[in-house]
Amino acid sequence: MLGELALPGRLQDLVLDSSDINEFLDALARLAADTLSAPGGNVMCGVTLLRGRSKATVASSSEQATLMDEVQYAFDDGPCIRAARDGQVYSVDDFLQEQRFGEYTAAIAGHGIRSAIGVPIPLDGLAAAGLNLYSTQPHAFDDDAVAAAVELATEASKSLRMAVRIAHLTDTGEHLRAAMNSRTTIDVAAGIIMGQNRCSHEAAITILKAASSGRNVKLAEVAAAVVTSIGQQVPETHFVP
Repeated sequence: MLGELALPGRLQDLVLDSSDINEFLDALARLAADTLSAPGGNVMCGVTLLRGRSKATVASSSEQATLMDEVQYAFDDGPCIRAARDGQVYSVDDFLQEQRFGEYTAAIAGHGIRSAIGVPIPLDGLAAAGLNLYSTQPHAFDDDAVAAAVELATEASKSLRMAVRIAHLTDTGEHLRAAMNSRTTIDVAAGIIMGQNRCSHEAAITILKAASSGRNVKLAEVAAAVVTSIGQQVPETHFVP
């Protein structure tokens, strides 16, 4: 099992050999699948990330593993989704005898999957994640396999937390950039109205707001229309978060 493979050293090699976080996680998924596969019973692995209302497979050992994850997303249920949300391990010995997951159970069994493990990947509040392991064989995951999956998930959390922080900062930066661009456009439009009407900045903003309310259009869109009406391009703020 993983203890024989010196997991920390293997994962360090994966980090050094990977050009980015996605490549590392894909390699991690393949390592988990290869390590937990047995003769006559290949294991598939996916890494699921839940952020807000979105669900996505951020890494997988194969295209089929990604497709099996998509079955969970379609039903918004399954071992991995529950593991990510609840922070606990969900193990299924045989989907033909499983009763916890409603209609998802029959759907995943229809794809030939008989057993699975969902293991939470600890993150720090910005998202939830889980390691999902599938097998076409019933009773494919014994206690040692579950322990190995938990060990892998714990190690994966260190890299995935970094990826989530980067994604969060990117989202925040994009929102801030959009807000600043809107503010710049509004200020330029106000300046145009001030020149045309010989009024104060406050009065120009009042005119823009009245047009926005009257047309039921966002203030930034009204401002952009004012700017383009005189043949100018909508300004863009140069901002690096």
